[in-house]
Amino acid sequence: MFTGIVEETGLIKSIRNAGDSSQWTVGAGKVLEGLNIGDSINTNGVCLTVTAFSADTFTADIMPETIRRSTFRDMRPGSGVNLERALRFSDRLGGHLLSGHIDGTGKIDKRWKEDNSIWFHISAGIPILHYIVEKGSVAIDGISLTVAAVDERSFRVSVIPHTAVMTTLSDKKPGDMVNIECDLFAKYIEKFVQNDHPGGGINRDYLEKFGF
Repeated sequence: MFTGIVEETGLIKSIRNAGDSSQWTVGAGKVLEGLNIGDSINTNGVCLTVTAFSADTFTADIMPETIRRSTFRDMRPGSGVNLERALRFSDRLGGHLLSGHIDGTGKIDKRWKEDNSIWFHISAGIPILHYIVEKGSVAIDGISLTVAAVDERSFRVSVIPHTAVMTTLSDKKPGDMVNIECDLFAKYIEKFVQNDHPGGGINRDYLEKFGF
């Protein structure tokens, strides 16, 4: 699990492709502190498992499913990535809970400044927008952000200067694609209240049965 509070940005040092999968080596600093083989690092919103590391890099394998669902297919050596180590339960939860399992991608349609903030207008498909609500949380390239507005085709977020400087958002421009992870709890709640799973959903009869 992660919080969406980016610790640093890194650079992809190398990408070794093997069929539909690949192996990345990423240059980093802070996220390497206390690192062990098998640890997880949120990389542009995607949970990657560390298979090797050095004093200034870590290496991870990228599955075909990850490449299909994410912007990783467009990444190249030299591309910047947002990095965050896995959450410890003794940590403060500054953002919101993320799994690092993204739901898909969106496209930045517009970017503009308003006083000290930067606005991003992002278009996405209905399966993603279904879980995005005004003033709710969404993760963009692994960054925890608050949704300012949403309609049937897109949503908007406003970013403070600190977030822009500390992440790759400062380099994003209209036309760029971003990884999106919707609110984890929204998906589970929807599943529980539906009737298309074993045992049925949560309805009035169910609640009364258990004293609610």
